[in-house]
Amino acid sequence: MTTDNATASEKQRANPYIEVDEVLAQIQTSFNTPQLQCETNTGIETIPLADEVSFGSWQPEIPEEYWALEADELERRIRASRERLGDQVVVLGHHYQREDIVQFADTRGDSFALAQYAAERQESPYIVFCGVHFMAEAADILAAPHQQVILPNMEAGCSMADMAAAPDVYSAWRELEDFFGTTEDIIPVTYMNSAASLKAFCGEHGGVVCTSSNATQVLDWAFEQGKRVFFFPDQHLGRNTGHAMDIPLDEMVLWNWRLPAGNLGGLGDDELERSRIILWQGHCSVHQRFSLTQIEQARASFPDVQIVVHPECRYEVVQAADANGSTAFIAKYVAGAAPGSVIGVGTEINLVSRLAKENPDKTVFCLDPVVCPCSTMYRVHPAYLAWVMESLERGEVVNRIEVPAEMKANAKVALERMLALK
Repeated sequence: MTTDNATASEKQRANPYIEVDEVLAQIQTSFNTPQLQCETNTGIETIPLADEVSFGSWQPEIPEEYWALEADELERRIRASRERLGDQVVVLGHHYQREDIVQFADTRGDSFALAQYAAERQESPYIVFCGVHFMAEAADILAAPHQQVILPNMEAGCSMADMAAAPDVYSAWRELEDFFGTTEDIIPVTYMNSAASLKAFCGEHGGVVCTSSNATQVLDWAFEQGKRVFFFPDQHLGRNTGHAMDIPLDEMVLWNWRLPAGNLGGLGDDELERSRIILWQGHCSVHQRFSLTQIEQARASFPDVQIVVHPECRYEVVQAADANGSTAFIAKYVAGAAPGSVIGVGTEINLVSRLAKENPDKTVFCLDPVVCPCSTMYRVHPAYLAWVMESLERGEVVNRIEVPAEMKANAKVALERMLALK
């Protein structure tokens, strides 16, 4: 440990309310990454939609009048629209949204908690979900028939969910049926971060949905129903949950969906025969960035640092952390830490930045020095929110997310199975 690091630690012990900026500056020096201090202290600033470098690949069907609006004008218009609409609309903000979005939300949380919240607000016929596509689908599945769900930017998707396309999952299921002779003792479990079609698949085939906070409970249920679990789309959540349940790593096999059909996902006969969990080769592009090296660097810089990560992180990262859990768990962990604590967090930067601001008596920083935001969440720019809100005032519903009736019914079965476990 360097002299500078020792000085920072000594200051923390002497004064638990040490200025966070000073410690973050020390972390910046240790990691030699100016992005860390900038992003953690200020968040991501709003710029006009037309100035966003990726705007060309986002949803282009937004009136040109919104393209050049500055942050203050967008904020004024959204607040005015919210006030005029009143209880007609409920606005939901996922933990990973930027501050310029969650400031308008009635509540913030993870995807399932938000969908539940919206379903309970039946006095509101419109649900504006500031998140990504699968989240809006979940809200539509759980919403009352008179409620309509709106996604501000239709291009706000999820790279993890996209890794499990329905045709690929159906094809893998047929291969498993051919190999084992039956799939009656294989229970499909889909993570909440998946398309409605896969939730419906699970509902139709005796399976269930899980979240990052109840995955262990769901897998316990699944093993009561069958011999094996087919878990998609996130391999890391499945592996980390299985390990926590004392399932050996060699009994959790990885299905490579990129291989042509007929290749059993690249698995050998013996691997499939001994498998208890068949993991889909999917991952979160943000959480995959966190590494063992980052944790080692954080511990070298601050010996008393506490490390908390999301279970979508790699197995070795979760094993090296002090704690792991959902976004709600991480927020509670940070809030419950003692004043003066230094906490390295392995999850999306917008949540880390918000936790740092909401816990000024602690030093909260992102383990990843590049502080990569979720690029698809980022597509929910305030200009899109202003557009959909002002359209509602005119009686026009744009960007509605509507799950087909039969798919919705089967998906709701899988969700209700999960809810029955609580």
